[in-house]
Amino acid sequence: MQIQSTIETKLKDALNPSHLQVVNESHMHSVPENSETHFKVVIASDAFDGVRKVARHQKIYQLLNEELAGEVHALALHTYTPAEWQEQQQAPDSPNCMGGSKAG
Repeated sequence: MQIQSTIETKLKDALNPSHLQVVNESHMHSVPENSETHFKVVIASDAFDGVRKVARHQKIYQLLNEELAGEVHALALHTYTPAEWQEQQQAPDSPNCMGGSKAG
């Protein structure tokens, strides 16, 4: 859980989120057990007020550039302002993996 913890720490420190959920979804993919390669981030922050979704994602990519250049293969981002999150209260489910050895 080292990479997941690093992602959580970096996002908390930089964006002071009112809601943060970092989910390791590696088990849903064709990777070795206990991998940290696929993550879903659900975050609500005042830092996103007035910021388009593309720019929100770019900010997170910038914050996590070391992890993305390393072992993190996929990062699903669901970014909200606190008001948007208050209305939404749930991020979409991630699709099942259809690649690698799990392809049918």
